[in-house]
Amino acid sequence: MNTKQLPRELQSVQVMVRFGFRLAIMIGFAAFAGAGFGKGLVTLLWMSALICAVAGLVKREMPFATNLNHWDEMTAYVALCALGTGIAQYL
Repeated sequence: MNTKQLPRELQSVQVMVRFGFRLAIMIGFAAFAGAGFGKGLVTLLWMSALICAVAGLVKREMPFATNLNHWDEMTAYVALCALGTGIAQYL
C-alpha cells in the first residue's frame, strides 16, 4: 500500500473518540488543579481550543467540511469553555 492510497482525512467517529479522550484527560488534570476544578478546566479547554485552531490551520482543513475535523473540535471546546465559565462564576 503506498501513501497515495491512504486516506487524508479522519472519519468523524475517530474525531469524536479523540475529543472524548482529550476531554477525559483534561478533566483528570483539572481535578488536581491548584486553582480549583472549574477554573482549571476552563483554562485547559481554552488552551485546547487554541491548539485545535493551530492544528486546523497547519493541516489546511476546511472549516465546514463533511467530516468532523479540528475546526469542529475547536468549536466544541469553545462552547464547553463558555459553559464552564458561566458555571464557574456561580460556584
